[in-house]
Amino acid sequence: MKKKRLLPLLGLILLFSCTPDKYEDYTIFVDPFIGTGGHGHTYPGATWPFGMVQLSPDTRLAGWDGCSGYHYSDHVIYGFSHTHLSGTGVPDYGDILLMPTIGKIHLNNGSETEIDQGYGSRFRHETEIASPGYYAVRLDDYQIDVELTVTPRTGFHKYIFPATDEANIILDLEHRDKVIESEIRIINDHEIEGFRRSDSWAKDQHIYFIAQFSQPFDTSGIAMNDKILNDTMYAKGNALKAFFRFNTQKNQQILVKVGISAVSIEGARKNLDYELHGWNFNVAKKVAHEAWHKVLKKIKVKGGTTEQKKTFYTALYHAFLAPNLFMDVDGQYRGTDLNIHTANNFTNYTVFSLWDTFRAEHPLFTILEEKRTVDFIKTMLAQYKNGGQLPVWELAGNYTGCMIGYHSIPVIVDAYMKGIRDFDASIAMNAMKHSAEQEHLGLKYYKKKGYIPSNKEGESVSKTLEYAYDDWCISQMAKEMGEQEEYEKYIRRAQNYKNIFDPSTGFMRAKVDGFWFEPFDPAEVNFNYTEANSWQYSFYVPQDIEGIISLMGGKNAFEKKLDDLFTADSKTTGREQSDITGLIGQYAHGNEPSHHMAYLYNYVNKPWKTQEKVREIMNNLYSAEPDGLCGNEDCGQMSAWYVMSAMGLYPVCPGQEIYAIGSPLFNEMVISLENGKTFTIIALHNSQENKYIQSASLNNEPYEKSFIRHSDIMQGGKLVFKMGSKPVTEWATADDALPYSAINDELISPMPYIEKGSPLFIDSTEVVIKSTNPEATIYYTLDGSPPEKSGVKYTSPLLLTNPTTLMAISRADGLPDSFTMEANFYELPKNRKIVLHTPYSGQYAAGGDHALIDQLRGGNDFKTGRWQGYQGVDLNAVIDLGERQYIKRLALSCLQDNNSWIFMPPEVNFYVSNDGNDFTLIETVNNTISSKAVGVHLKEYEVIINSKIRYIKVIAKNIAVCPCWHQGAGNKAWIFADEIIIE
Repeated sequence: MKKKRLLPLLGLILLFSCTPDKYEDYTIFVDPFIGTGGHGHTYPGATWPFGMVQLSPDTRLAGWDGCSGYHYSDHVIYGFSHTHLSGTGVPDYGDILLMPTIGKIHLNNGSETEIDQGYGSRFRHETEIASPGYYAVRLDDYQIDVELTVTPRTGFHKYIFPATDEANIILDLEHRDKVIESEIRIINDHEIEGFRRSDSWAKDQHIYFIAQFSQPFDTSGIAMNDKILNDTMYAKGNALKAFFRFNTQKNQQILVKVGISAVSIEGARKNLDYELHGWNFNVAKKVAHEAWHKVLKKIKVKGGTTEQKKTFYTALYHAFLAPNLFMDVDGQYRGTDLNIHTANNFTNYTVFSLWDTFRAEHPLFTILEEKRTVDFIKTMLAQYKNGGQLPVWELAGNYTGCMIGYHSIPVIVDAYMKGIRDFDASIAMNAMKHSAEQEHLGLKYYKKKGYIPSNKEGESVSKTLEYAYDDWCISQMAKEMGEQEEYEKYIRRAQNYKNIFDPSTGFMRAKVDGFWFEPFDPAEVNFNYTEANSWQYSFYVPQDIEGIISLMGGKNAFEKKLDDLFTADSKTTGREQSDITGLIGQYAHGNEPSHHMAYLYNYVNKPWKTQEKVREIMNNLYSAEPDGLCGNEDCGQMSAWYVMSAMGLYPVCPGQEIYAIGSPLFNEMVISLENGKTFTIIALHNSQENKYIQSASLNNEPYEKSFIRHSDIMQGGKLVFKMGSKPVTEWATADDALPYSAINDELISPMPYIEKGSPLFIDSTEVVIKSTNPEATIYYTLDGSPPEKSGVKYTSPLLLTNPTTLMAISRADGLPDSFTMEANFYELPKNRKIVLHTPYSGQYAAGGDHALIDQLRGGNDFKTGRWQGYQGVDLNAVIDLGERQYIKRLALSCLQDNNSWIFMPPEVNFYVSNDGNDFTLIETVNNTISSKAVGVHLKEYEVIINSKIRYIKVIAKNIAVCPCWHQGAGNKAWIFADEIIIE
């Protein structure tokens, strides 16, 4: 039995020792501290390529910059836990924390008291060491040296104690996330086991563990709620901790091996027995090191500075951190139904940050990790089978629902179109169509109207654009599979972006029915976009770049728009968005929607501008320092951009088998492919100044294209660039040399839009209707009937004097009718006015000053544009009815969503007056909804009047700041109102 257990470890050692690499050790260029400062959100600890265990120090217990559990600015370590996320914007993981201490046993971490009253310890970066598969640090308060290494499913701790009879190891199962349930069992004097279920980003995460100590502990104990239980070897609860005490000599090592599993304690034991038999820490460290060397040497770099090599290989290292192994050695895994399954023909993974990683990381894997790409796709299909849908930010078997789109689809399609097809394509097609045909998250409106109205769904512009791209991906695979009807359906949907392009501004713009969202500022960050503004989404049409070029007025106009993007004032307006970082003009490299934009110059015959911009981004927005990432790492996407761009290539439109060419960073890059071939990229005369391509050759033949095909790379060969300090405007600028991205089949007519006219009017409003297609004819109706049947040809502006439902279509020769535009016009009561004595937030204006009396009501989502927001101030409004009128009822409608810092007013005061000067308080209505109530709540604060009045004053009190129990404690709180109701 022992020999069998040793085989996996010995096999790895023999494999590495028998295949010496004549090239240098590429792990020496990896610095895991890069990204741990600033807002990179990475961790420095020990992990395996795509491994299940990320054994790393925890220095931060909460907060946005504590998402990975570590931040370089911190000086206290609370312990070493076995799971961490790399570069996310939401915190989770930090499971099964161990901490060695000396002296009195503390069971709290010291974060809420003095550090000396807890088990945490100060540390200094001077004593930290981090390299692939290894981490070390000295705990200054205890003078304990810690070393960590891993196998794929186990963590291996080495603690070097001074001489003491009070050497402790603390186990904390309460650390970080809210615990649903947990248990600890002390099996004997050198082995423990247990499990933990927690609720955080993943609402029901399961993790089981077994820990073995290299020597027996003298005493031990289990605590619940920080109180040690008497004479117990087992406990179950939601606040469990334990301690293990040893008597140590000077420099005595105590080793701890921890196997984990998402399936069972038995699974954790199998993982530990299979992967880590014995107590030789240095051997395990060497094996982890060699595992990393094996994957890092897939790209061998020559030239460049040491800092550039460190930045590059650390980026490659970060790209190989996720997705993470999520399967035991016996093939069992926890599915997205949270039940146990067995993988028969694939390896199961988790942590699919797809809104980020579909852009460059997964395309990078199609080059370097073909077999693993198949496993990723089979995992996605298993998640569809088990949980009912393809993953949208899946984490530990949980659907988090985070971010937008259905971006498992481009990962599947990109692989398929590149010839990676060892998965069931018919199941994949059914799964993709299932994602696209749901009714949630705005899809209901997207399918019916051809866009998502901003008053129906938050982030409507971004969702419309990303759904359109994902639908294009479905169409490409359908066409390849011979499913012509599905191809036609989804290629039409892929053009829905045309319905939200505003030709008067040249930007993608939100719509409320047929009206453009007002007021409009392309630099404003608001609820119409996902972590971005209109600048950062108006170029997101990767599936039809020729189409968006045409809409923007042609290549010259598109080029100028790109120039304006990179030279605009970098200040954003509206909502503060921490993800929008790394700004060059309004280009935001710190967040993913911008990542393809520098390469768009290739599509307008100006590749040298791409070469200039990508070098600027690589040189200025990446470095080999802890704050060397200008934004969240996002599970490898930020780093994958750098790796691809350093290669001189970028996948502007995953789902195509082409890469746009940029500016290679190194003199030579040799890429080892899984098919046994190599592809070499050489940049002659390369330097910081020589960033422009002068000429190129592919396999000794002149190469005059500003793109290259995936198949050219996979066949092996040599791509050689001659570089220079000045742009060569002749290279790869012919129209047939450009990367292609165009939709030419099943073209649609864009929906008409209202260019002029107010949805709210007094007496009358003049309405002008237009189409982005100058050749189209518009037909309309004013009675709500379908315009395709009974519409009147639009020839001149319409004068509306009554409440009206206007419906219109665009019709052009050879094209189907457009989606129907529906616009509703409401007549405001004559002479009714409102004066706001406190300012509303510009990002939550709900249409402006009249929003509270416009008779347009908000729904359950504060981001849909009907709600008016007041931050840190009371709502104070006075309404003039124009004359005394009989009023039966007054009410103020408010929304609470405490997760978004929006709270009900504790009270609303209603006043009346007949002269507008002297107001009488008629009633104070108190809130009845707890500020801690989970979810979204609506409430009407109402009073019965039954009298004639002219003036009404409404004052809604704001709690001013978020309560002490709230995640935003001390920050300004919001009031959201959508209507002052007057009956």
